[in-house]
Amino acid sequence: MLAKLMGFFLLGLVRVLTGSQARWYGCPPKAEQRIYFANHQSHADLVMIWAALPEELRSITRPIAARDYWTKTPFRQWITSAVFNAIYVERQAATPPTAPASPAVDAGGAPPGGPDPAPEAPPPPSPEALRAALPEGDPLAPLVRALESGDSIIIFPEGTRGHGDDPQPFKSGLFRLAQMFPQVVLVPAWINNVQRVIPKGEVVPVPILCSVTFGAPIQLEPGEERRPFLDRARRAVMALREV
Repeated sequence: MLAKLMGFFLLGLVRVLTGSQARWYGCPPKAEQRIYFANHQSHADLVMIWAALPEELRSITRPIAARDYWTKTPFRQWITSAVFNAIYVERQAATPPTAPASPAVDAGGAPPGGPDPAPEAPPPPSPEALRAALPEGDPLAPLVRALESGDSIIIFPEGTRGHGDDPQPFKSGLFRLAQMFPQVVLVPAWINNVQRVIPKGEVVPVPILCSVTFGAPIQLEPGEERRPFLDRARRAVMALREV
């Protein structure tokens, strides 16, 4: 009950301070499993995008929270766990999985006097195999468990807060999740102005009109490589600031 009351209080506070405008530009709010990925400029991003979602989506959507920051005090930990149902992650780079080695080719099978047959490329590992091969200590492990249980999640692919107008290059986590969960809908989002609500180094929030714009879903195309996909996802987020 206390967590529910705190949720109502925070929701009202965020809406008073920011207006918390949600703009569904490229897709409607829908109760389907999604990965929302957004730009990251403030610790308040977690609260802002949570507040922008309709109530029926907030109940099935879990934001990620940096463990070192959001568990620093008992109150922060209680807010993130009891109110936001956040997923704690370690702020360290996830190591992309190593591609399986190509099978050796028996040169003895080549026609006499002819060239060795070209080795066949191994089929890409299945989403199930990728998830099964994920080490328990991998930074993505808690997100994978949440998605396997049917939750939607909110992530910030930059990894750390940016300080410029453009998001920093996206890290590999979004690509790996798209590989492991091809059925989950990937929705870009642009959070506008929230960094001005609590400027870096300040503790007193300033009322500033903010918004969250949700764009058209994207998907990982067959055979698409990691960096082209991440660059395309970043452009999808950046395009929403002009909407």
